[in-house]
Amino acid sequence: MAQSKACSPRCPSFKCAKNSAVYRRDGVMCRWTEEACNVANCQYSMCMKRRLLPGGICGETVRRRTVEKSFEDDFAAPVRLKGKALRKFGERELY
Repeated sequence: MAQSKACSPRCPSFKCAKNSAVYRRDGVMCRWTEEACNVANCQYSMCMKRRLLPGGICGETVRRRTVEKSFEDDFAAPVRLKGKALRKFGERELY
């Protein structure tokens, strides 16, 4: 299973909300803090695709977990009725 990757300031979807990111040959520098851009700890870092997760993890590299449900699990609990429906059917619970 592939591991999730950290977001990089070199990503085309990355944007600094303060417009402080300066792209240089050796890396991306932040004019606001005057040090290297750290996506995980910066509150102004954002993703244009809205895929940036807490901790600076790129949401496009995370796999979703799916849970298999059987069809009968949805109908296991009885349906409770109130008001007009209760008067119409005359029972409190339908199966």
